[in-house]
Amino acid sequence: MKLRPDQLDNHAQKNLLPVYLISGDVPLIQQEVCDKLRGAANSQGYTERELFSVEKGFDWNNLIQSASSISLFGDRKIIELRMPTGKPGDAGSKALQAYLVDPSPDNILIITTGKLDAASQRGKWFKTIDKMGAFIPIWPVDAKQLPQWVNQRMRSIGLEPVRQAVQVLAERVEGNLLAASQEIEKLHVLKGNGPISAKDIEFSVADSARYDVFGLVDAALEGNAQRSLKILDGLKDEGTDATVVLWAFTRELRTLYAMTQQKEKGIAIGKIIQEYRIWQNRKKPVEACLQRNNSQLLGQLIQKATEVDHSIKGLKTASPWDGLRDIALGLSGIHLTGV
Repeated sequence: MKLRPDQLDNHAQKNLLPVYLISGDVPLIQQEVCDKLRGAANSQGYTERELFSVEKGFDWNNLIQSASSISLFGDRKIIELRMPTGKPGDAGSKALQAYLVDPSPDNILIITTGKLDAASQRGKWFKTIDKMGAFIPIWPVDAKQLPQWVNQRMRSIGLEPVRQAVQVLAERVEGNLLAASQEIEKLHVLKGNGPISAKDIEFSVADSARYDVFGLVDAALEGNAQRSLKILDGLKDEGTDATVVLWAFTRELRTLYAMTQQKEKGIAIGKIIQEYRIWQNRKKPVEACLQRNNSQLLGQLIQKATEVDHSIKGLKTASPWDGLRDIALGLSGIHLTGV
């Protein structure tokens, strides 16, 4: 069967299917579809997760063995198979068909691929998946559809934009869905639920200012303390709300903390970055940050972020900008006493 991404919420309330194939070249939407499936599976008792990436030399027997292995704790399992090319080859095609002959009710298989061509969709492996599970194709959001996409996304988190506000944001992000998503999140942090005007958009959108919070975070990840402090001072001078800067730092710190915990278990950084779907242009700075930090240091920075939040709310008599400065330095590799 075929499902659209917007049908997934209703579908996930029912018993899940044995296999889902998510195909497309829009990473943000693909990731969100996977997140919804994982969340639905977790709520139905699928608490274990095993991840495979199909690369050159991949052994398809690993998939069959994973499907047949029984958890020591009796937990049901999500098996994720990332197949970027969408071409499993002869061995992969046979393995997928064998897997689906009699799929275990204790497993759910989630396959992600790039855009599948017509020839791939004629393959036996694809037809078997289409029969036994669900195919979720993800199509790019074009310029005409973008305002509607922005409007729906804003309203889904409690924002109530006027038509002009939607249009301004759609024009500013120039088709970049990730940038649009980040700006909408930032708006929600800054404004909370309720009406959003075009002026609100113009004030908030990153390219309306010479300095932006995402540039600040990236500079810190790169270990460039001087640049990160320069951007932070610029944001402060331009009247940026400290809450927005804290949101950007906290969002990054939580992800980095989880990644360092994986690193400390002996998992290779390259695999961790792949699992967390770090964007290509951010892989090097994220890797550098993971190399020079551990979970203890990042935990201390998360605690510092909590203190900054208390300062912003008036629960602590300290400058939030001083706390943000400490976080920027800490992420950059300069750890001050008590941070």
